[in-house]
Amino acid sequence: MGTPVNIIVGSHVWVEDPEVAWLDGEVTEIKGRDATIITTDGKTIIADISGIYPKDTEAPPAGVDDMTKLAYLHEPGVLYNLACRFSLNEIYTYTGNILIAVNPFRRLPHLYDIHMMEQYKGAAFGELSPHLFAVADTCYRAMINDHGSQSILVSGESGAGKTETTKMLMRYLAFMGGRSGTEGRTVEQQVLESNPVLEAFGNAKTVKNNNSSRFGKFVEIQFDKNWKISGAAIRTYLLERSRVCQVSDPERNYHCFYMLCAAPQEDVKKYKLGDPKTFRYLNQSNCYDVANVDDAKEYLETRNAMDIVGINQVEQNAIFRVMRNHATTFKAAELLMCNEKSLEDSLCKRVIVTPDGNITKPLDPDSAAFSRDALAKTVYSRLFDWIVDKINSSIGQDQNAACLIGVLDIYGFESFKINSFEQLCINFTNEKLQQHFNQHVFKMEQEEYTKEEIDWSYVEFVDNQDVLDLIEKKPGGIIALLDEACMFPKSTHDTFAQKMYQTYKAHKRFSKPKLA
Repeated sequence: MGTPVNIIVGSHVWVEDPEVAWLDGEVTEIKGRDATIITTDGKTIIADISGIYPKDTEAPPAGVDDMTKLAYLHEPGVLYNLACRFSLNEIYTYTGNILIAVNPFRRLPHLYDIHMMEQYKGAAFGELSPHLFAVADTCYRAMINDHGSQSILVSGESGAGKTETTKMLMRYLAFMGGRSGTEGRTVEQQVLESNPVLEAFGNAKTVKNNNSSRFGKFVEIQFDKNWKISGAAIRTYLLERSRVCQVSDPERNYHCFYMLCAAPQEDVKKYKLGDPKTFRYLNQSNCYDVANVDDAKEYLETRNAMDIVGINQVEQNAIFRVMRNHATTFKAAELLMCNEKSLEDSLCKRVIVTPDGNITKPLDPDSAAFSRDALAKTVYSRLFDWIVDKINSSIGQDQNAACLIGVLDIYGFESFKINSFEQLCINFTNEKLQQHFNQHVFKMEQEEYTKEEIDWSYVEFVDNQDVLDLIEKKPGGIIALLDEACMFPKSTHDTFAQKMYQTYKAHKRFSKPKLA
């Protein structure tokens, strides 16, 4: 938690508060482990001395633009500094070469215009106010000067602003590496226009975020030997398939379904659409609209973006046919252009293969509904993959690229009352990123200090490697146990749970729920 310091009577400190996280005040008395603090708003708090932190009384009222300038680099000091800057509309702050962004939840176009890009072009890192253009510019220069590929990691919890940040980073790289006066659609134009298409099919309104990415994305922007953009590739991960069939209040399904329902009248007729309230997969929640979002306008913008990324009108019509929520097997078969009887049989019957021949058994209604949902999820997932492949082949990859810059935007950490397996995968991915961060910011730096015999005080940090091992280690990790359980025909949720309780009973990072 930063520099160790003695807390004495008269010390200015931060003390934890359940409502506002931290309050500042002065220590008036210390008895054993208990300290009495009078806060600046007049409260008297008694707290354990180990839970209070020194306040930097000489810090400027406007905060500092780089956290490494703080006298004490602890949680209350960091949060207070960010709050001071945010109150002055400064949403960016450095911690060394890491940029922290605080989501303003409003558009700030002046921060990202061409004039701002021109200012950061070639400026030394830290010379101007903190900005994500400075990070992108440093990345571009490092690629040129070191002749090496680079990556920018954009991480944070759901709703932190990762997707918007990624778009701005890509705009800056397109500005630096774009080709002026190129005829037709340029690579950088297509890369930027891939965003609205992927958002339409891969983003949804969640509890925390009106435009939440429900998939992970790694964009590789390829550069030729003149450092101009020569190709690109979009890799996607972990699309949240379950959302297609299962939506809880107050969330929505993927944006594209609502856009299609709000399309111009001729398109609504063509795809046999109407009010989203009439469709089973859309009416499970009572949320059909998103504040300040015009679905009809978004539909037209998405179709325009599809034109730019090389998805033609025939392909667009096919996409919307596949997306159409199925009311009856007749309509589903008609839209999917398949045989109605075959479709009905595949959903309502199962075939058991025996040595004496095949036995066809009808499914009960619940099992048939399960088959229907599985088909819908698989079709949507394949459609999403097809769109990504189409965008990639349209943009084109440069097999002879000199270097690339990768921008990683994965969906953020979330924790609900009930978390699905997909949520475990999402949160596990975030933990892997955190370990990468720990590795580079704490472990490697501190090893360097020791090697160079620099006099320094060790910075404590929570190392999550044991959590990662618990989940992913082979053999014996949770995922390995789950793989094993899936191979045994008599496995159930309960037998899997019992196996985990047995295997990890002594593991400090695993606890058995007190209730069933």
